Amino acid sequence: MAGDKKYITAEELERHNKPDDLWISIQGKVYNVTDWAKIHPGGDVPLLNMAGQDVTDPFIAFHPGTAWKHLDKFYTGYHVKDYQVSEVSKDFRKLATEFVKAGMFEKKGHQVIYSLCFVSLMLFACIYGVLRSDSFWVHMLSGALLGFSWIQVAYLGHDSGHYQMMTTCGWNKFMGILIGNCVTGISIAWWKWTHNAHHIAVNSLDYDPDLQHLPMLAVSSHLFKSLTSCFYGRKLTFDRFARFMVSYQHWSFYPVMCVARVNLYLQTLLLLFSKRKVPDRALNILGTVVFWTWFPLLVSCLPNWPERIAFVLVSFCVTAIQHIQFCLNHFGAHVYVGPPKGNNWFEKQASGTIDISCYPWMDWFYGGLQFQLEHHLFPRLPRVHLRKISPIVRELCKKHNVPYTSLSFYEANVHTIKTLRAAALQARDLANPIPKNMLWEAVNTHG
Repeated sequence: MAGDKKYITAEELERHNKPDDLWISIQGKVYNVTDWAKIHPGGDVPLLNMAGQDVTDPFIAFHPGTAWKHLDKFYTGYHVKDYQVSEVSKDFRKLATEFVKAGMFEKKGHQVIYSLCFVSLMLFACIYGVLRSDSFWVHMLSGALLGFSWIQVAYLGHDSGHYQMMTTCGWNKFMGILIGNCVTGISIAWWKWTHNAHHIAVNSLDYDPDLQHLPMLAVSSHLFKSLTSCFYGRKLTFDRFARFMVSYQHWSFYPVMCVARVNLYLQTLLLLFSKRKVPDRALNILGTVVFWTWFPLLVSCLPNWPERIAFVLVSFCVTAIQHIQFCLNHFGAHVYVGPPKGNNWFEKQASGTIDISCYPWMDWFYGGLQFQLEHHLFPRLPRVHLRKISPIVRELCKKHNVPYTSLSFYEANVHTIKTLRAAALQARDLANPIPKNMLWEAVNTHG
């Protein structure tokens, strides 16, 4: 009977927010997921970030309908007293239900086949150009093709990581390692670890790893306070070297993006050989070894070192387009300090994302991620549907007076550079000015 229900307050629920005492609520029912967090397919970070809160909206966003049947074994017997749902959350949940009934999460279209064929063609052309031509310019074109193929492969890896690409979790995992680790050298395990945290805590300066780029970049003066990263578990030190780099970040942004791939390789190796629990560590290491076998061999087929270096740089510079795009989606959006909250899921996703407007024939180029808000609200939805739901999401934002930002690629670049410049000027105005010999001191201090 309803009168026999046991209740706890939201304040009491919030006390269960530690790794060894982790409770959440979904639709007012309270669940103890302390042990589950250790084996949660999405990692423990999303659960830890949302501990002690209602997580109904993110649960709906990230999980298929089959996940609901597994909740009963975690049920504590408690309900949240005076559980309420905001109007925007009601509409979001209604919209998610409509998409499920329409079968949109299962209708993946033929985009995967087209992309795989396109990538295969570019990789073949790249290898053919390296092995069969003696022309320097053909070799550079081959490097550019390799870069473009990495961009498209990254979109496919993103799809597989969100279980959009294949029909089963097992096949998605296999494709993630094959096209992520083996083809690009970037671990799908590293991607899931960081990307799930990014989705949950989008644009939180201390919880979202995608905004934690010190000492090279800082999107907000809040980072000048040397915040502690709750993701990495260490302080984001804003020292003299960081101040110098940030002071000129609006000039260094594009050059940094051209070599950003090096950092992704480094992050992959640091995770795979760390003490942290990594799902499928052996397979991820094996896939990474495959990449570091074929890629150096391909480069070694070029006739001399100048061409080899130029080939690698060209491929990296082309992939910078994608790194820039990801920055455009978030760097100029609203940021905040603190953990994400489950009771304003829709609002936080909207304020922390920027869509990039383009013609439909350019959707392949952006991998569907130009619809950043739509993807953040429905991360499991195959990209083929994102343009279709965009007007619906826009109207929902308008109805509830929630920001919906969509800029052209050029406008998004200008907006991002203005954001970086504003932070750069604030860094220069700090009380302790940077001495003229700062660069030499920084090199000696940081090696």
